[in-house]
This record gives sequence, structure tokens and C-alpha cells, in this order.
Amino acid sequence: MQVLCDPSGFPIWTSPVEPGSTHDITAARIHALPALYPAAAAGLPTLTDKGYTGAGIGIQVPAKGHNLAPDTATRNTLLTAIRALGERGNAILKTRWKALARIRLCPQRIGDITAAALVLSTLERGNY
Repeated sequence: MQVLCDPSGFPIWTSPVEPGSTHDITAARIHALPALYPAAAAGLPTLTDKGYTGAGIGIQVPAKGHNLAPDTATRNTLLTAIRALGERGNAILKTRWKALARIRLCPQRIGDITAAALVLSTLERGNY
């Protein structure tokens, strides 16, 4: 499941859940990336982790490897620090809603529970 967050790190969208054997980049290509490419083409970057290498235009991924050049290592540090706000969205859903912490259900039911948690979180926040 992918979670998209606003600039403050609050979750605003969750994708449907794919079976556990589906890699993150595959699920992103199905659910999230088609909607993100127009924004990326307009200059709005999307920050991801190293698992999304090769995702396409505007998708900012840290460089892989050890002993990176200082400018590349600095870029990685900056991307990781900014991306931490996005990780806040996962934390909001998983810590606020205990049902999502260690869930072991079929993917469709997980998606429904996550969607409900997102709606309830948004209503609690009051910015809808």
C-alpha cells in the first residue's frame, strides 16, 4: 500500500492493497504513479525511497551505494530528511489506529480498513 502525504506529512491518499508478493514499485505503477506524473512534469517532485529507482520523471530517489561523492551523499541526506515528513503519514495511520499495526487479513480487507482510518484521521484533523 502506498500513502501520499501533504507537505506537512499528513496522509491524504492510500492506494488499494496488493498481495504481499507484489513489489512496491509494481504497486506504485498500478495505483500512484499515473496520477503523479502530470504533477512531476509540471515541476512538483515526488520523494521516495530507494525501492522506487527507475520510477520515472520527477520521482526523486536517493542514490544507491557506499562511499558516494560528497555532493551525492549530501543530496541523499537532504532527500531522506525531507522524505521523513512523508513517513509521518504512515506513522499517523499505524500508531493512531492500532488495527493497522500488525494486521494479517486479506489485501482487500486491509485496504478497506486503511481507507476508513484515513477518513477518520481526516475528520479528526478537521481540515476537510
